[in-house]
Amino acid sequence: MVSHRRPTRPGLNRGIRATVLSAAAATAAATLGTAPASARPEDTHESARATVDRLYGEAERATELYNAARENLGALRGRIARAQDAAARTQEDINEMRAVLGSMAGAQYRSGGIDPSVALLLSSDPDTYLDRAEALDRAGERRALTLHKLQRAQRRIAQSRAEAAAALAAMERDREAVARHKRTVEGKLDRARQLLRALPAADRESLGRASRSGRSQEFPADAAGSARAMAALMAARQALGRPYVWGANGPDGFDCSGLMQWAYARAGVGLPRTSQAQRYAGRMVPLSQARPGDLVAYRADASHIGMYAGNGQVIHAPYPGAPVRYDPVGMMPVSSVTRV
Repeated sequence: MVSHRRPTRPGLNRGIRATVLSAAAATAAATLGTAPASARPEDTHESARATVDRLYGEAERATELYNAARENLGALRGRIARAQDAAARTQEDINEMRAVLGSMAGAQYRSGGIDPSVALLLSSDPDTYLDRAEALDRAGERRALTLHKLQRAQRRIAQSRAEAAAALAAMERDREAVARHKRTVEGKLDRARQLLRALPAADRESLGRASRSGRSQEFPADAAGSARAMAALMAARQALGRPYVWGANGPDGFDCSGLMQWAYARAGVGLPRTSQAQRYAGRMVPLSQARPGDLVAYRADASHIGMYAGNGQVIHAPYPGAPVRYDPVGMMPVSSVTRV
């Protein structure tokens, strides 16, 4: 049978193959952090810096979600414990009331349950009978009151058990959220580390110094912060040089919001755990009026936070591999300044 397919041209086939291989090589180079031969070194450096900063930013957002989920877990554990304690106490009350009702029922059974009019006719001492009847009436009232209390206690224990069950279900969801955010953080950080490892040593060192260093900003002479703000700033200064550890709030390592929480705790002030909550932990002021000890939140979503240290600088826990340090306050877009 005669084939009607046109024969392939060897030269064209080799050209297409070479083009595909070149494109694949360029893609692989970009993925590994290297650049095609035609790229300028400064382009490679800037691209790597932008990618690393983006990955660190995404990891920070996931870290704050992780911190929030962990904080919710702690609150849910407390809620479950309180509900279980309330149920246990109510069960003790129910057991006591049942015992009282059982005694009442036994006494009534032993009395024979004779009709009151017949008992009065048979009684040799009507006055004594009437006294006993009055006492029995009071016992009946007590029995009715005890039954009412028992019903209320049973409703309370059912509510406590329902609350505990709901909190347990929520805790399971938050456990899954913690694990999911942890995987996200670790994935972002692993990709950033791979990119950094693929760079020459000189570029890697230079990028580590330059990453996140932004423009300096002129500030008027710093006004003194409050006593507690200065105490928090002193604590933050004591943490200089300690490593960034995501999800940690001291004393040996910190993430950005963990450092703020730890420093203010040393000053006797309780801050919430996440950077998003910390930005609302006080009164917001303009950046131009920042005082030492104020909290400086970055990006629109407040996914990073530091402490204004005066002279246009912040102290913060930057990212993995960079210890707690000073950086210019304008290193990233400032979203708010909070005076605690």
